[in-house]
Amino acid sequence: MKRKLTVLAAALLAAAASVLFFTGPAYAATGLHIVGRNIVEANGQTFVMRGVNHPHAWYASRTGSFADIKAAGANTVRVVLSGGRWTTNTAADVSNVITLCKQNKLICVLENHDTTGYGEDSAAYTLDQAANYWIGLKSVLVGQEDYVVINIGNEPIGNTNPGQWTAATTAAIQKMRSNGFEHLLMVDAPNWGQDWTYVMRDNAQTILDADTRKNTVLSIHMYAVFNQASAITSYLDTFERNGWPLVIGEFGWQFASGEVDDTTILSEAVKRNLGYLAWSWSGNTDPILDMTTNFDAGQLTTWGQRIVNGPNGLKATAKQATIFGTGPTTPTPTPTTPTPTPTPTQTTPPPPTGACTATYAVTGQWGGGFQADVKVTAGSSAIKGWTVTWTYSNGQTVSQAWNATVTSSGSAVTARNVSYNGALAAGASTQFGFLGSWTGSNTAPAVTCAAA
Repeated sequence: MKRKLTVLAAALLAAAASVLFFTGPAYAATGLHIVGRNIVEANGQTFVMRGVNHPHAWYASRTGSFADIKAAGANTVRVVLSGGRWTTNTAADVSNVITLCKQNKLICVLENHDTTGYGEDSAAYTLDQAANYWIGLKSVLVGQEDYVVINIGNEPIGNTNPGQWTAATTAAIQKMRSNGFEHLLMVDAPNWGQDWTYVMRDNAQTILDADTRKNTVLSIHMYAVFNQASAITSYLDTFERNGWPLVIGEFGWQFASGEVDDTTILSEAVKRNLGYLAWSWSGNTDPILDMTTNFDAGQLTTWGQRIVNGPNGLKATAKQATIFGTGPTTPTPTPTTPTPTPTPTQTTPPPPTGACTATYAVTGQWGGGFQADVKVTAGSSAIKGWTVTWTYSNGQTVSQAWNATVTSSGSAVTARNVSYNGALAAGASTQFGFLGSWTGSNTAPAVTCAAA
């Protein structure tokens, strides 16, 4: 899994030498591509990655995670693959991963994890071997340039001779291009991705110039080296000042003193319009880095809450790629035709409107805040809509909701269906969720459901 450095870089980041700004490609763009320091879609629309890493190589059966990651608000998923260091992900498997990404309207960053720590870890593969893996998958990758980014090799050089990274990365990019790949390429920094010896920073322009298609984005991984705001902002300043395209391809969180300053990473990424991909959805040998407990999207950890529901998290900042159309984040209510009032001569009463029940559950709680889900179930008859009400007795308030329109009047809360989840067949269910605040206690209230 992840190797976290325990020694911080001793020197402050130095100012980069004066270089030419990297400009957009002078050819007809194919799919996702670089313009200046931005990733843009084929239609010219800027796309900012907001997502998480998913360890597919070790948990290939966890295909439901793609839908869960989308539901968490992500627009991108970085997928761990192996070409032989672990169980090989075959062309058929990778094709299925791409299909899952597209079905769930996620941009798919495919990364080869075999290269992790080369030069320091004897089991690691070279970047040249990683390029060969992608060449072997070419049949399922070509034509997917609108949806797929190829991250050539994860953290491809350890701390032993990190200077070899520049030549190895240059050669891998050129090998990909000479074999006909048009995709947006992503390259990770050395030093287990953290670049604390600044090899990537100081050779960024060389790497970008090596790509004949001018379609490469650099990726920094931020763990314990980046435990102070000054280290984060200084590093990002250099790339911004020089107009170099960059994403934060992995990062963790400050679960203890001396760990990564995730709050600054998130705020700076949003301020600078930089993409970020947090590590990771679940399955770590060190569960501190899991965002969910045992891949259960209903059990977000503290880290998961920060990424999914935090002020600079996925639900607050992610925008779906336009290749998938406009997202369903704010559905337009469908007008309904009112039922005519029966005339006095009508002798048969109208059919019953049905009934519904609702259950309320707190799914996550932290200091001063919580997340809750409400499940609405139709009774023995189909319903056309529903309204759920409850009254808080401990001063709780609702701050943000999804899959329902929620309003409050003092302690009384009313939640109404939105256009796409009001009609339920007999016995069918739907769910909505929300974030709230609490003080003192957070007792679950009694809820009532009225059907239409």
